[in-house]
Amino acid sequence: MAESFVLLDVADSLLGKLASYTYEEASQAYGVYEDLQGFKDTLSIVSGVLLDADHKKDQKHGLREWLKQIQNICYDAEDILDGFELQHKRNQVVKCGSTKMKVRHLFSSSNPLAFRLRMARKIKEIRGRLDKVVADGTKFGLASFDSGLIMQGREMTYPDVDASSVIGREIDKDEIIKLLMQPFPQRGDDGDQSICVISIVGIGGLGKTTLAKLIFNDKRMDDLFQLKMWVCVSDNFDIRQIIIKIINSATASFFTSASAPTSGLAYPENITNLDIVQLVSCMRQKLSGQKFLLVLDDVWNDDRAKWIELRDLIKVGPPGSKIVVTTRSKSIASMMGNVPSYVLEGLSPTDCLSLFVKWAFKEGKEENYPNLVEIGKEIVKKCQGVPLALRTLGSSLFSNFDLSKWEFVRDSEMWNLEQKEHDILPALKLSYDQMPSYLRQCFAYFSLYPKDHIFNTYVMCSLWIALGLVQSLNGSEKLEHVARNYIDELHSRSFLQDVDDFGSSCEFKIHDLIHDLALYVAREDFVAVDSHIQNIPPQARHLSVVENDSLDHYLFPKSKYLRSILFPIHGVGLASERVLDTWVSRYKYLRYLDLSDSSIKILPNSLTKLGHLRFLDLSRNDRIKRLPNSICKLLNLQVLLLSGCIELEELPKGIGKLISLRRLIVTTKQSTLPHDEFASLNHLQSLSFHDCDNLKLMFRQQLPSIEELHFESCGSLESLPLYIFPKLQTLFINDCQMLNMSLNNESPIQKLRMKYLMLMNYPGLLALPRWTVGIADTLETLLISDLPDLEMLPECLTTMFNLKRIYIHNCPQLLCLPSDMHHLTALEDLRIVDCPELCRKCLPQSGEYWPMISHIKGIFIEEPRGEAE
Repeated sequence: MAESFVLLDVADSLLGKLASYTYEEASQAYGVYEDLQGFKDTLSIVSGVLLDADHKKDQKHGLREWLKQIQNICYDAEDILDGFELQHKRNQVVKCGSTKMKVRHLFSSSNPLAFRLRMARKIKEIRGRLDKVVADGTKFGLASFDSGLIMQGREMTYPDVDASSVIGREIDKDEIIKLLMQPFPQRGDDGDQSICVISIVGIGGLGKTTLAKLIFNDKRMDDLFQLKMWVCVSDNFDIRQIIIKIINSATASFFTSASAPTSGLAYPENITNLDIVQLVSCMRQKLSGQKFLLVLDDVWNDDRAKWIELRDLIKVGPPGSKIVVTTRSKSIASMMGNVPSYVLEGLSPTDCLSLFVKWAFKEGKEENYPNLVEIGKEIVKKCQGVPLALRTLGSSLFSNFDLSKWEFVRDSEMWNLEQKEHDILPALKLSYDQMPSYLRQCFAYFSLYPKDHIFNTYVMCSLWIALGLVQSLNGSEKLEHVARNYIDELHSRSFLQDVDDFGSSCEFKIHDLIHDLALYVAREDFVAVDSHIQNIPPQARHLSVVENDSLDHYLFPKSKYLRSILFPIHGVGLASERVLDTWVSRYKYLRYLDLSDSSIKILPNSLTKLGHLRFLDLSRNDRIKRLPNSICKLLNLQVLLLSGCIELEELPKGIGKLISLRRLIVTTKQSTLPHDEFASLNHLQSLSFHDCDNLKLMFRQQLPSIEELHFESCGSLESLPLYIFPKLQTLFINDCQMLNMSLNNESPIQKLRMKYLMLMNYPGLLALPRWTVGIADTLETLLISDLPDLEMLPECLTTMFNLKRIYIHNCPQLLCLPSDMHHLTALEDLRIVDCPELCRKCLPQSGEYWPMISHIKGIFIEEPRGEAE
């Protein structure tokens, strides 16, 4: 039951907050410690019960309603807990304010005594609600379970396969067999000959196990290896059990081989009672002296120590033995493999159609139904090359010749179709179930975006942080860094594709089937609003609006539960100030409000009622001239985006009160900025200026919290003293042609901590500024684009031993690379585009620079036009 699993994540997140030092200290200060502890104890019991609810897969209506009640209580409790944080910030602002402000605070409902009484009443009320719901839950016969006891696992696999039933994997099979037939001269860290490990990696349902079976049963493997073993590892990487499986598989291989005796021998006695020393001895005896092939299928273990322990135990016998690993995780594939991983792609369109037809029709019968085959071609597109999805949809239509049924499958999202135990969504959900709780919560938010959407790390990380889904384990790591690690982990688990990593940020997409999985687990809490939506469930928590004509005022729920409203499509925005007034008055617990591309002229003062708001996007609102000063009372606000607000005359007065602000993007007509206000923003990490045509000067006093600085189309900007940003890591400058690029050209050149430098659209720049010497020790990404007069790269480039990425675009006068480029051993990605002479010199094999750049893992050189003719 997906809702109980998602609810478990919500409950676990709430328990984490209750256990934190911040809430414990606040609860004691306000005299509600005992009540919160009682609520926490009851919630802990509920978490175990939720696991049982998921385990039983009970679909009774009463149980579903019971789960919804618990979910509502958890969300209400989180709103109450966040009230502590908001009160603390109000007190901070009051302490720094005037006497008049302090007197006003004393007589307001926010003063400590009034707040204490109100919070105590709310906590007692919510604890009573939870106690009652837990008592009601006994009628469903649920018990408390330990999470480790019911983790859903995949069934054990076996090596047998009917090769004739497999379509489209001949090339993949041959490529891996070539790798298996090659010698492996690499030595391990201990100096011994290391065993070759080849990893096959890809999303669930792609056919990794089937491919491994084809390889395992190929006759060339019988000639190459004296012993073949198949072990399904699955989610429990228990070394003892794996050794037992290896021994049993080796024994079975012996008795089924052509050279095995036909009589006089029996299978060995049961080995499960042997201790680990005896098992290791038995296994080594089986493997010793024989060149073997071992397939470790379906590996989920990411504990490197466990893998090395197993690898060292089986590293016996003559050279040439090989291990093939199948896994859904890129990081596991990299950890286990010692040759480049084989990333399995989807089937070709032709093979997809052949496989679908094979499962949808009896052999040859498709010729009688050309109209259904045409619909089938459209159905195949939604499977995006994944064999299990093709089998799932083909099987669901087998021997069904009703046109309406085929059209229903074609037009429905995958998650709306009936799924059997071994179909595509259950297979993909296994990957979801195996994720840690914090990733499962974050993953569901992909459902708010349309298919084929290009995601940006900034947007997704800001959304997760605003909704409280990102927690720092040690309390000191920045939430943005933690959230970025979440992105990297999802990528490692094959949930992301087409990832374009620029270092400081990246863009990516998700597979259509992964999007369907997100819809499946998100259920009614997450709704993408379009013209087809007839009503929005009252319990919806997160909405995205993907079509302008779907903004019916009466469509939106009257409940107070909404936490986020998004407009994820550029050009789609809010046109009605009346609808905005309704939202502000109704949804007082909003954390995330995206009003980008709207045509609002005046923001209501009532916006200050959104005390929980953490993210406000007003980008590309070209009618707004002023923001209400009251917006500065949003003390929880972490992100404020004003890019493209081309009529905005100035920033609101009192912006320094936004003490939680972490990211600010500004478009304004101002020529100078309020220095003192910005100096108060102690948590501001990312500051950007877009289309600020009148802005001439930056600040003069230090802004020690700034880590990212962006300037785009600021045509009047003249100077930028870098020394006032001592923690600066990212600098992006695009189309700021009045800017003196010497910046801080003092001597000696100041050491900086910059990791990412991007310079774009700057005619007249002959060489990069001297201050780049000061970032030689730290720079990881260098991007230069549209510098038509640039003639040389700095000499210090070849001393940048941490440099991972170099992107050079449209620098036609740049003719050469530094001669010591081969010293950049950390360089992983080199892209050179629209630099005719330099591209010619860097061409693979033939270019004169190729020998000194060929070691780089990822190289993209756009061959000059006419070169290949």
